[in-house]
Amino acid sequence: MRHVSLRAEDGFIEKVTLEDGREYAADLFIDCSGFRGLLIEEAMKTGYEDWSHWLPCNRAVAVPCERTGPLSSYTLATARESGWQWRIPLQHRVGNGHVYCSDFISDQDAEDALLRRVEGKPLAANTVKLRFTTGRRRKFWNKNCVTLGLASGFLEPLESTSIHLVQRGIAELFQMFPDRRFEPADIERYNRLFAFEYERIRDFLLLHYTTNERDDTAFWRHCQTIEHPDSLKEKLELFRGYGRIVREDNELFPVQSWLYIFTGQNIFPRGYDPMADTLDPARIKANLDDIRAVIAKCADAMPSHQEFIDRNCSAYTVAV
Repeated sequence: MRHVSLRAEDGFIEKVTLEDGREYAADLFIDCSGFRGLLIEEAMKTGYEDWSHWLPCNRAVAVPCERTGPLSSYTLATARESGWQWRIPLQHRVGNGHVYCSDFISDQDAEDALLRRVEGKPLAANTVKLRFTTGRRRKFWNKNCVTLGLASGFLEPLESTSIHLVQRGIAELFQMFPDRRFEPADIERYNRLFAFEYERIRDFLLLHYTTNERDDTAFWRHCQTIEHPDSLKEKLELFRGYGRIVREDNELFPVQSWLYIFTGQNIFPRGYDPMADTLDPARIKANLDDIRAVIAKCADAMPSHQEFIDRNCSAYTVAV
């Protein structure tokens, strides 16, 4: 993009000029230009909230490799000395990446650490290197510009929320789709909703780092010193008191996800909800037994992961 023209009277985007000289005027602009935010930031100076003090990982290196064993049905995330490593099994390869904080490990050492730990021969001559700053735009919708994807912000891939945030942005834009008046109340609601969405995802990610009991490296010891935002403090104290997990509005992660991360980090309530004393233990046991039986029956009837792929979506099926 060569130039973004703003209206002098109100700062709205009037038109954009591409590198080849073509010009496009419009009433509404969607910024999908990635981290740079060519419209929302470089032209409109909207501002960015840097969350590095909460989520310190700021770089990643990735490489695909050959698969050497059976096709597993899950992505594996493994804590490393200065971050974490992903392993994503696909039919024709395995995706691998190392997310890390450059304050605690050099780029070269991070790349070497990843290459030492991939299971098979790398399938690319060079690794892919990424730099990012965790956080979000101060406004996701500014005047007549709406952001989607990385132009909105970035929360690192530990919980793979990027696609969800794109889809949610599209859906909410349809709900609040403007006419040429661009009512401020609509824009303010959209921004408030997405600020909440990003903050709740931030809190869930932060919990992985700050309550982790690992303390054998400087990175993990640093994570234990990070102060929680008030929204996460409240969630922790509610759970530590009586095991309460409050899910507000349409936040992404359900009660079960919060329970798993709390108990997985050895965070347990000091007591239990007094209303539990009103329940019939025999009925609870019967309900749990029914759930266990249904799960076992379904599991016995289902094909294995590899069998399902072979029958329904094999990448190696030859069209006739």
